[in-house]
Amino acid sequence: MQIGVTGSGGKLGRATVERLRADGHDVIGFDLTGTPGPGFTRVDLTDFGQTLDAFLSVTARHDGLDALVHLAAIPVNGLVPDAATFHNNVAVSFNALFAAHRASIRTVVLASSITAMGFPFDDAPPSLPVDETYTSANNTYGLGKVAEEAIAAQLVHWAPETSITALRFTNVVAADEYGTFARAAEPGYRRDLLGSWVDSRDGALAVSLALAAAQPGFEVYNVAAPESGNAAPSREVAQRWFPGTPVADDLGEFESLMSTRKIRERLGFAAEHDWR
Repeated sequence: MQIGVTGSGGKLGRATVERLRADGHDVIGFDLTGTPGPGFTRVDLTDFGQTLDAFLSVTARHDGLDALVHLAAIPVNGLVPDAATFHNNVAVSFNALFAAHRASIRTVVLASSITAMGFPFDDAPPSLPVDETYTSANNTYGLGKVAEEAIAAQLVHWAPETSITALRFTNVVAADEYGTFARAAEPGYRRDLLGSWVDSRDGALAVSLALAAAQPGFEVYNVAAPESGNAAPSREVAQRWFPGTPVADDLGEFESLMSTRKIRERLGFAAEHDWR
């Protein structure tokens, strides 16, 4: 397939481009920064005209896309004022999704986030591990992700065979960032992330699997390493952080408190990297 990847210059974007090319796809990256040449076009995704034009074709790059992976975003709160985070991210995602619709790109994978399901979890979630049925936004970044998921859920009805898969990524860790796990035994380590994390290469694997399994309609999957980033057993961590919150009887010893059961069961996701 010819696949477009927005945000191709980011941590997850770079891993995704590498993975999809290894899978045998032709990939073109769209971002504000990247290496000029085949496989990349500089696009300002806040501009709908540029976005639509880039998705339809780019001379010497591509003449049409079979699928789109939309990863571009301001990655966290605090880099710019809160309202600017929301306005940028929601506008960019609308532009990407609507341009894909107009360009008849019927397979889309969209980056959502753990911030759409309660982060930073000052209020306890209804149960553990937290699955895709729980949606709660507590900052402007998360509010944007909830809005983007809602847009995607409606757009799939606008054209037959449209498939949009939202992947709720947790903290993405690159191969050279494992030093942070030296803190894994600290009582509050990664509490705001439910102790979860995912290697960027496994995040890219999730994108690949979602593309391969795309079916008409809208679907949401959590993406995290199946085992937590904490040294203590998960049931002990759950009791420490969220006393009184119901915990699944079959919770694994170190199973992530951000549930990955759905993506493992439906897409066959099996992380290839573990900090342990």
